[in-house]
Amino acid sequence: MYAVIETGGKQLRVEVGQEIFIEKLEVEENEVVTFDKVLMVGGEKTKIGKPYVKGATVTATVVKHGKNKKIIIFKYEPKKNYHRKSGHRQPYTKLTITDINV
Repeated sequence: MYAVIETGGKQLRVEVGQEIFIEKLEVEENEVVTFDKVLMVGGEKTKIGKPYVKGATVTATVVKHGKNKKIIIFKYEPKKNYHRKSGHRQPYTKLTITDINV
């Protein structure tokens, strides 16, 4: 059984036991998070929402918080003596999917 959920402006296909990385959530580690924006539930019988499946939820446990690898942003204009270098590390939350309820 699998489900497609929406979180952080993105859609993810998840299964029970899968570990996923999503945009940072303001919850503590080892807490349980419930996603109610379920777009589709698949398995023996597929249910597709309009836009969400009514009554369907996905439960996950927070494993840890962290930051991704640094992305370097370098701006440069030739012959103008202009260059800027900056970096960015996007925060994330790592989850383990524990249950899919239909």
